[in-house]
Amino acid sequence: MTGTVSSGATKQRGVRLNQQGEVRLGKLTTSFGLSLGITSVLSALLVILKETNEQTVLAWMKAATGHHWITHGLLDVLAFVILGFALGRLASRLQRRPTAVAVIALGGVVSGALLIAAFYYLA
Repeated sequence: MTGTVSSGATKQRGVRLNQQGEVRLGKLTTSFGLSLGITSVLSALLVILKETNEQTVLAWMKAATGHHWITHGLLDVLAFVILGFALGRLASRLQRRPTAVAVIALGGVVSGALLIAAFYYLA
């Protein structure tokens, strides 16, 4: 929630403002923010892996669901959910650092995009 708080703690899904107006993210908001960054990099690495191993990895991914992008998407969602719940302990240390969580999430997305762009540019 944006703005100032005059008294008491204000709560909005995943975000809390205490009496001093400091933001504290919820545990799941934090852990899934971290999961976003990590999953983005893992997804980019999977793109590189399947493109460099067409006879094995790409063929398996096609056979698994009928199309490699469907398998890729399912693996991404699975990684995102598993990491989101698994990172709960680490998330508790970062709940009062929303900027760090945002930097990790955005950094992962940008890094993933750059990995894919660099791979195709150099290929």
